[in-house]
Amino acid sequence: MRALQGASALLAVFLAAFLPSPLCTQDPAMVHYIYQRFQVLEQGLERCTQATRAYAQDFREFSKNISVLLGRCQTYTNDYKNAVDHLALRVERAQREIDYLEYLREADACIESEDKTLAEKLLQEAEEEKKIRTLLNASCDNILMEIKSLKIVKRTMDMDGSWMKDVIGNSPKVYFLVGSRNNTVWEFANIRAFMEDSTKPAPRKLILTHSWQGTGQVIYKGFLFFHRQGTPNEIIKYNLQKRTVEDRLLLAGGAGRAPVYQHSRSTYIDLAVDEHGLWAIHSGPGIYSHLVLSKIEPGTLGVEHSWNTPCRSQDAEASFLLCGVLYVVYSTGGHGPHRITCVYDPLGTVSEEDLPNLFFPKRARSHSVIHYNPRDKQLYAWNDGNQIIYKLQTKRKQPLK
Repeated sequence: MRALQGASALLAVFLAAFLPSPLCTQDPAMVHYIYQRFQVLEQGLERCTQATRAYAQDFREFSKNISVLLGRCQTYTNDYKNAVDHLALRVERAQREIDYLEYLREADACIESEDKTLAEKLLQEAEEEKKIRTLLNASCDNILMEIKSLKIVKRTMDMDGSWMKDVIGNSPKVYFLVGSRNNTVWEFANIRAFMEDSTKPAPRKLILTHSWQGTGQVIYKGFLFFHRQGTPNEIIKYNLQKRTVEDRLLLAGGAGRAPVYQHSRSTYIDLAVDEHGLWAIHSGPGIYSHLVLSKIEPGTLGVEHSWNTPCRSQDAEASFLLCGVLYVVYSTGGHGPHRITCVYDPLGTVSEEDLPNLFFPKRARSHSVIHYNPRDKQLYAWNDGNQIIYKLQTKRKQPLK
């Protein structure tokens, strides 16, 4: 209030300085008007002061209430925080219990799954073994014990080639395939005509519609089976009487990607025949990999079963099958001694420990081909341009359990 009175006095002094002195003018009405205005101003200032005080009082009350509410809010916040922390602990504990229960359930499921998988695996292996025993159920229970002797039947100037008889039937015909890439087959009436070129009748010349590759050809039931030249894995079934292609087969499993034997670089797929029928031998993926053995159904030319053998193609020169057992011939650097150092039996009844040291009679070079003929129980081989017959000694296998 004092501040307002001081302001009014100051305003009066200020206005009086600009008004004419009483000596100059004596207008009572003007003076009265000015004083009335001063009173109005003082009243307005008084109301403003009262309102300001009221606002200040209300603000203090509001601030006090806000402080109380903030205090309560802080209390509630702490309570809520404690409750949330407690709830989080309970949730975490519950989650651990759920995880433990889930672990126990999964462990039981894993055990059941492992038991089921093992049972399925054992059942599958039993079915597979039954299938293999059914597949190889021919009345043949011999294993090789000795390569007794050799007979050089003929000598040519060709370093690679193959010669053979049909393993089925009583036909005395001899088939002569010269070279590792050719399409001409010579058919001789018998072994004597083959040995003596001048003997009558003259051999029959058969020109194939496709050339072969390598030396792995075989003749089975009147059909020539060979690896077609220019293809990695195509097997041709050729009818020798009709001189037509009867069927074709594309071998899987990496066949034809690499030579099947290190010392027979031209042969990528080696076909073989024994008492169980038609087979194919080829290398698996990679250089000097393990050999793959496949059983082929000659009628439909379908693969009945395949085995990855432990026998490697490194240092190998040839192989043959006898009574369902694969014998692989090895030599060092392509020269003698020629020895069978890997044997594979799909039935698991023959191992290398069951066999004696199997050496071939000493030859200067590696064999171009060695094929077993189950009809006369002999090996037909080609070595250094010589067509050779190896006589064998066998014994009975141990019976299957």
